[in-house]
Amino acid sequence: MNAKELLTSGYHNDDLSKSTLRVIEGGSWKKQRVIVILPAADTIPTKVALSHWSLAFPPNQAVHRMLALGHEVGEAYSNAISDILAHPDLSQWEYVLTIESDNMPPPDGLVRLIKRMEQHPEFAVIGGLYWCKGPDGCPHIWGDPKDPVLNFRPQPPRQGELVECCGTSMGFNLWRLSMFKDERLRRPWFKTLDGSEGQGIGTQDLYFWGDARKYGYRCAVDCSVLVGHHDHEGKFGTRGFTW
Repeated sequence: MNAKELLTSGYHNDDLSKSTLRVIEGGSWKKQRVIVILPAADTIPTKVALSHWSLAFPPNQAVHRMLALGHEVGEAYSNAISDILAHPDLSQWEYVLTIESDNMPPPDGLVRLIKRMEQHPEFAVIGGLYWCKGPDGCPHIWGDPKDPVLNFRPQPPRQGELVECCGTSMGFNLWRLSMFKDERLRRPWFKTLDGSEGQGIGTQDLYFWGDARKYGYRCAVDCSVLVGHHDHEGKFGTRGFTW
């Protein structure tokens, strides 16, 4: 150990401007309260539960977890957000994290998504990267905004980059709560279409984005936040395999 190392005032203090910039970019000095919504059946796989338990939250920030139990997924999300907006305290929080019972995020995934949101205020939602289950699964990066015709064709990921898209899935997504206060958005926000209403067939997430994009809301997938998609029952291959 040399003399400089012996006399140092600390690693972060040695380059205070760089350290300060890191804190500012991460936004940890601001309120970053997170409401977690998990739609689920009675149980979730043990491996998935362990990954959820390991998820880190911003230091000294409030967290509220909501279990949307026993509802169809579109109803679960819409009802949970309606309850949040009706609550005098939770309605003033900053973020909603949607996380599903078969998605396995990295321990630092949420913290990294928050940092991205702080760096990119133009996005209302940023999600982690996960894939459809099965050997030929496609990435959940739906649609290219550069195409003049709205579409939800899957885009290829770009390693480590933030990829803007027309719609995101909801397995590991960070949302600005403020967007749901926009009265222009149709309600319920999330609705699974089965064809019976003459609106085609579609999932609740892309139903939402088909409306939200009309009002300028934008979303992206962070390809540095890698999320596993767990197949507990083995419907797409080996039982317990993570795609």
